[in-house]
Amino acid sequence: MKRRVRYPLTVFYDASCPLCATEMHALRRRVADGGLELVDCSAPDFDESVLAGVGIKRADLMDRIHARDAHGRWLVGVDVLEAAYAAAGLTPIAAVLGQPRLRPLLDRMYAWFARNRRWLSR
Repeated sequence: MKRRVRYPLTVFYDASCPLCATEMHALRRRVADGGLELVDCSAPDFDESVLAGVGIKRADLMDRIHARDAHGRWLVGVDVLEAAYAAAGLTPIAAVLGQPRLRPLLDRMYAWFARNRRWLSR
């Protein structure tokens, strides 16, 4: 059974990627009451102290999208997207992202996208 994500959700994303920034800001506009907080991990003033003791490095955040829920649990990749779309009320998209049978394919697609996001943003 899948863990229930608690909001607010803090998403650590690469705002230097135009595709990533556009998508995250579009989702945040749909979420009321601060249910989705965005943290630009590419910013020069990014506070790495939020990563203390969790075994995650800034380079990890830059490689793949990460999020932390209200209970301090960390999500990575497609799990983040599923939770963010759910927070934004886009439950049909979140439901597709959460399909166990699709997850292996979605994980591979996300990994390819993450590696190629700068090229795709051109």
